[in-house]
Amino acid sequence: MAVEKHINFFEFQKAAEKPGCPICRIVSDRANRYIDNTLFEHITNRGFRALYRAAGGFCSFHSRHLVSFRDGLAVAILCRDILEDRIDSFRKKSFWRPKGRCPVCVEREKIEQEYFDFLCGSDGNSSEERELRDFFVLSDGLCAVHYSGLTFTLKGKKRQTPAWIVNFQEQKFEKLKTRLDKFIELSAYGRQEEFSALCVADQTVWKEAAACLTENIE
Repeated sequence: MAVEKHINFFEFQKAAEKPGCPICRIVSDRANRYIDNTLFEHITNRGFRALYRAAGGFCSFHSRHLVSFRDGLAVAILCRDILEDRIDSFRKKSFWRPKGRCPVCVEREKIEQEYFDFLCGSDGNSSEERELRDFFVLSDGLCAVHYSGLTFTLKGKKRQTPAWIVNFQEQKFEKLKTRLDKFIELSAYGRQEEFSALCVADQTVWKEAAACLTENIE
């Protein structure tokens, strides 16, 4: 299946030129815009308000965005809904439980699935797909979390992931493991001189590994 040069192609290309997992960057940027756009444009939307209220608001992580949001009235309206439900549960002395999920977390998952489908539609044969492959292999690649999402569905079913992506990613993970082994070995007492001879990237490879194993949700 050919990769068409639509928004996914160019958005992924732009993200791949920057440090870190391209999907992490895309998802974080679009999720942040979703929060701003939703609160600014849809605060009076009853459907969104109902979903937001059922979820008990945004999750703890995404609620941090409310403090810096530009429209205090929108935040006040949303907070008032949640506070009313909490007060009601306090009065009834009942344990409050959300009946839905954080709308932003749901949106993030949709964006991730959009890009998993996009990348799995590439076999590297057409000119557009070769161009995608060329800039992808020059990037930092996907984090382990998003590579797992690219190779398996949420139900654990294996995806038809392009072989060139599999080879690139798994070789990258193996190289990272080898560098970690070297870092650990040379961190032993008495090997300070050998450790100092490592390049800066290898001296701080633990940071790279930590980032690789954790989805960036800023």
